[in-house]
This record gives sequence, structure tokens and C-alpha cells, in this order.
Amino acid sequence: MRHTLLQRGLLGMLISILLVGTVQARTLETAYGDVEVADAPERVVTLYEGALDAALAAGVTPVGAVTTRGGDNVAEYVTDYLSANELEHPEIVGVVREINIEAVLAQQPDLILAAAQLPQEQYQLLSQIAPTVVPHTQPLAADNWEAEARLFGQALNQEDAIEDAIAAVDLRAAELATAIAAADVGGTAFLARWMPSGPMVMSTQLIATGLLEKVGLGVQDAGLIKADSAHSDVLSLENLSQVDGDWLFLATLNDDGQAALESAKQSAAFNRLNVVQNERVVPVNGQLWSSANGPLAAQAILDDIEKALLP
Repeated sequence: MRHTLLQRGLLGMLISILLVGTVQARTLETAYGDVEVADAPERVVTLYEGALDAALAAGVTPVGAVTTRGGDNVAEYVTDYLSANELEHPEIVGVVREINIEAVLAQQPDLILAAAQLPQEQYQLLSQIAPTVVPHTQPLAADNWEAEARLFGQALNQEDAIEDAIAAVDLRAAELATAIAAADVGGTAFLARWMPSGPMVMSTQLIATGLLEKVGLGVQDAGLIKADSAHSDVLSLENLSQVDGDWLFLATLNDDGQAALESAKQSAAFNRLNVVQNERVVPVNGQLWSSANGPLAAQAILDDIEKALLP
């Protein structure tokens, strides 16, 4: 029965697409070839944190989105943004690695924005519902979010808004770098994500660590991360001394990670760290600092950096 409903829904969407396709459309180069998108998409579904962020930064509120990693809703900084701007919260259509195709279909999207890691099998299904834009996979780099945001901005026909948002991030980072240098509070820094099984050192090639570098901190990974990996293996408490820099930004994704971190704080190994004794451990939201992507995430991370280094 569900299968029949899905087939009927897909047929209806295909008819709609054919009708809309007679209007104006533009062609984008994507990971799965050229894709034609309408000039003014109105019902957008995002299947990736970075796509949701870029859409909001471009002034488009998606009708559907997936949850952030480790959570059961979109990231908290996104819900804060939606509430502050009195915007409708998107319907949840699955998680990044388990998209609910029927939930996507129910939103009747005219554009779908997905992650570079979207499997071809899912792409084939989704592209029957609406034009589906998938960025090319790139080697891990701290500025990848900018290229992805630009592609999503093109898909939404909001290129200028995305360029303005990226320029605003660059300007804010430059201003913070000047203020941090003047306050002489720089030094080395590590970003670690605390999981229930223990801490993992995060790559220097993420948006968060890239921003830390931009404002003047010397971000390190202690040589613990394999090439093109986003994080290290889980460290034991005894090996925490490897991440004992001037600043330690500690991220947790959810309550389980937070509970594990609170337990670790009671250990002698944790409290022996110089960065702990110097009171330079900065707790941060892992949904934002280790999973988010995009201009709004960049501004929220810079808010945290400013609050920590320039209180």
C-alpha cells in the first residue's frame, strides 16, 4: 500500500515538474551531472546541515530538513535563528544518513539540496521528486563551506546574498583577529569532541578550526589525525596531555557526551592539564562546532570565540 502511494506521489510530482519545466530554468553543474533548476524555487528541502544553513543565509526558509548529527532536530543555533526571525521551522524528513523519502515527497519540493556524500541510489529516487543538487566531493579543507554555500546559492538564485554572507564572515574574523592580537590572548588551540567513549581531536581542516586559525590562534591536532579524516581515534584520559595547549575547545553533541565529559572532569588526568589549571577550557556546542557548516554557523562560532577570548 505504502509503495503504491509512493508511486502515485512520484507520478504526480513528475507531472508537476514537467509543467514547471516549461517555465524558466537554469543549469547547474553538480556531482551527478548537469541539473536544471527553476529560477525561483519556493518549496526547498535540505538534506544536509550546510544546505539548511546556506538556504537560511540566502533568505530562503526550507519546508523540510534533516536532523543534525547527534540530535533529534535541526541544530540549536538554527532553531534560535528561526525563532529570532519568526520563521517557520522546517518539517523533519529524516537524518543525514537515513532520509525518509516519503517524508520528502510529502513536502512537494521543487528543489532538493543534499550533501556531497549522498549515495547514487538515493539520488536516483530523490531526483524523481525534484531537481536535486549535490556538491562535488572535495578534499577536507576549512573553506569547503564557502564553495558549497555558493553552489546552494546558485541553486536558489540568490548568489549575491551568499556572497554578502561570506564577506560578512571574513570581515568579522578580521576584526576579531585585530582585537585578539591587541588583547594578547592568542596562543595554541585544540578542538576536541567528547563522545560517550571518550575525546576525539578534531581536524584543523574544519570550519570551526579554520575560524580559530583566522582569528589568530595556532590550531593543532598533535599529529593524531589521518589524512582527509575529520577527527582522531578516541583518546584515553592518560593521553590527554597530547592536547594540552593554551586553549582547549571542548564540544559535546548531546547529553550522553556531556555526561561523559562531566565524569572525566573528576579525574586526576584531566585536572593535571595545564590548560585546565589555567582555566582556558572552553565548552562549546558540538552540533555547531563539529557538525555545522555555512555562513550562519560561522557567525555563531565567531560569537563563541569572541565570548571566550574577549569576555
